Amino acid sequence: MDNAISWFEIPTADLDRATAFYESIFQIKFFPLDTPNLKMRMFPIDNMATGVGGALVYSGGFHKPSATEGPLIYLNANPDVQIVLDRVPGAGGRVIVPKTQISPEYGYMAAFIDSEGNRIALHSAPVA
Repeated sequence: MDNAISWFEIPTADLDRATAFYESIFQIKFFPLDTPNLKMRMFPIDNMATGVGGALVYSGGFHKPSATEGPLIYLNANPDVQIVLDRVPGAGGRVIVPKTQISPEYGYMAAFIDSEGNRIALHSAPVA
């Protein structure tokens, strides 16, 4: 197993607002994928076979945003958590854990509440 996680979904109440938020803080473009019961905006990924993919999801209630419940997803913020974290307030989110060193071997983490009310974390690897 290359990765413990193969796919993640971040719940949204307003898919357009969430898309604008994440595109702003990560400086990326999402790819739409809609089905009759689900609307998704997928994070870009180089290789679905070996990488970890994920999406913002609107499902009309099956997925529910939460600032306190459920698993905590750590998104890749390389090369530096602070670069992404600095964009969070301007995009409509709120920082709840500032950039914090995990250890010299494991790098840094931070956490925020996104535009939808989700608690999301960031991680950046140590600089070699």
